Amino acid sequence: MSRAKRGVKARRRRNKILKASKGFVGGHRRLFRTAVQSVRRSWRYAYRDRRVKKREFRRLWIVRINAAARKAGTSYSKLMGALSAAGIELDRKVLADIAVRDFATFQKLAASVA
Repeated sequence: MSRAKRGVKARRRRNKILKASKGFVGGHRRLFRTAVQSVRRSWRYAYRDRRVKKREFRRLWIVRINAAARKAGTSYSKLMGALSAAGIELDRKVLADIAVRDFATFQKLAASVA
């Protein structure tokens, strides 16, 4: 049976992992075995947190809208119910942005549907 020389492939595979571990500290960056563990863990967290980020931003938008709505003299649930009843289809991201950047417009919007 002939000998398989695969040094180039192995080096390429190792370099890919070591490149992905750039920015890690100590042996987690330099040593292949610990770098593999750290990189795989980081990829797991990255996969999970791409989904968690969507939840966290939605929560943030709701908190901001609620705070602005209470300043405007109503509550979040009443405001959202009134907006949907009036047929105004602004999503939470846009409403939160309006509340933070232009509170006067948000107040007008809240007053128009109340």
